[in-house]
Amino acid sequence: MTMAMSISLLTSSLSSLSFSSQISEKPNTLSLSRSNSLSLSLSSKPARLLVSATVALPVESEATDIKKLVKSRLPGGFAAQPIFGTGRRKCAIARVVLQEGTGKVIINYRDAKEYLQGNPLWLQYIKVPLVTLGYESSYDVFVKAHGGGLSGQAQAISLGIARALLKVSENHRSPLKKEGLLTRDSRVVERKKVGLKKARKAPQFSKR
Repeated sequence: MTMAMSISLLTSSLSSLSFSSQISEKPNTLSLSRSNSLSLSLSSKPARLLVSATVALPVESEATDIKKLVKSRLPGGFAAQPIFGTGRRKCAIARVVLQEGTGKVIINYRDAKEYLQGNPLWLQYIKVPLVTLGYESSYDVFVKAHGGGLSGQAQAISLGIARALLKVSENHRSPLKKEGLLTRDSRVVERKKVGLKKARKAPQFSKR
């Protein structure tokens, strides 16, 4: 009896609820309403995909152009040029050629700023000898460098430029020597010793 009453109450409650489904004229929109106003709306906007492409100049063509420029400016190679200097620092060796120009610096067939990764300190090492004599925009510098790291190569180039400027005129010796640009820095990394961890660092002492 009680079960029949509960079923009849359930059916009456369901019949009292009224649902109405309306599909609006707008696309992708669905609204459902009940007597107590229940609404659900779904809207989707078409996604926009923006594709931008930039055409980069090939790096190889720039390198070949610089290589052709260096070979045209230095017939016979580096050693055949009149204004020539060699600089060394740590394990780095730099062969430098100076020619009258506008102040370009090319290292290993690459622009100096690109080769030295835009480091201001390393770029300053190269400019100091020319700036000391006021030749920063009077000579083009062509360099072949190998060995060591970029810091050692930059300091080797500085010594090479200073030595090359002596071949321009012996009168340059006094101002360059005053700035310490003609002194070869002989400091190198001290070798590791047997029984030690590094050059001087020893393992921890233990009595027992």
